[in-house]
Amino acid sequence: MATGSMYPKSVLAAESPPFNPQNYHRGTVGGNSTASGGSYSSGGGGVASPPSSNDGIPRSRSNSPYPSNSVGSNAAATNNNKSTSKNSNAISKYTFQYNSDTLEIRNVWAENVEEEMAVVRSVVEKYPYVAMDTEFPGVVAKPVSESFTADYHYKSLEVNVDLLKIIQLGLSFADENGNFAPGCPCWQFNFKFSLEDDMYAQDSIDLLQKSGISFEDHAKRGIDPLLFGELLMVSGLVLDDRVKWVSFHSGYDYGYLLKLLTTQHLPKDEKGFFELLKIYFPTIYDVKYMTSILDGYFSGGLQKLADDLGCQRLGAEHQAGSDSLLTMSAYFALRKAKFRGADGKFDDSKYANELFGYGNNHTVRKTAAVAAAYHREVSKVSTASNSD
Repeated sequence: MATGSMYPKSVLAAESPPFNPQNYHRGTVGGNSTASGGSYSSGGGGVASPPSSNDGIPRSRSNSPYPSNSVGSNAAATNNNKSTSKNSNAISKYTFQYNSDTLEIRNVWAENVEEEMAVVRSVVEKYPYVAMDTEFPGVVAKPVSESFTADYHYKSLEVNVDLLKIIQLGLSFADENGNFAPGCPCWQFNFKFSLEDDMYAQDSIDLLQKSGISFEDHAKRGIDPLLFGELLMVSGLVLDDRVKWVSFHSGYDYGYLLKLLTTQHLPKDEKGFFELLKIYFPTIYDVKYMTSILDGYFSGGLQKLADDLGCQRLGAEHQAGSDSLLTMSAYFALRKAKFRGADGKFDDSKYANELFGYGNNHTVRKTAAVAAAYHREVSKVSTASNSD
């Protein structure tokens, strides 16, 4: 998909310097780069590649193309120690005590994905609330234009999801009263991803490694996204308005899910994105959006909200399974505390099918105002520099 038609008078610039090892080791840094599903060049509406090195220093293929004293230089050591880490997603499952119950987060890889998706199909019948979280390789590109546009945040989402691959998906299941499915309420799907071949932002990879993500296992036995998309399509989780999807600040998360389901680029405009979202996910609840319509605007993340609500985390932060379980707990705690009507019933009409920071709701105006102010400051600095 050519970026020129998507971004009139704009280009894509690097944010946290993206690393595409295939291009780097082919000696094409600064030249044309091709990612899965589309073509982007470093000039005239493409992705700016990381700075090339002419110092002759050999670079590790498992890390960033920057000197070995960077944070990312510990990547190999982190993976070598994965067998001793209690949080490593290389192990088959984690078990926890939750109230008086023993609950499990189950890791899913290529060898057991079909078996576990068959279990999920039966679970969703009785537990139709599905909390979702994804882990992905950061943000490597952003639309840059002469002035801020209303669809800036969606354009940023679109180009990054089109360029990058999902790493992990967590799905947790509960009933309409917030009771987790017994035994194993949470599945953590681990997708094929290679630090040698796939594009990523180094700071995101560092964070995931510290959280227990074993990229060695992702490269060797990760789930094929195409197969998972097929299994998800017939799972009973999508295309059904009886299923309620729960998430936290989840524009990118749904972007990656739509990419799995359609195997296509995301729609070019936000209107098309929401139309597609409504088809596959008829009912969604974004907990971050829910907090935005309460008195006293909440500006923290999921963990802070969960702490405020007294919700217990099970598992490691920044792993999709644990984050999805916590999202579910936070949703039901927040709903009970703030969204119960005088008759004791819950009304979701105030927050259903809204995403924080996207669409036409009030959070878009808040984020747009901040972004516009940022663009004005950047313009001032640029003007001052040009006049010197």
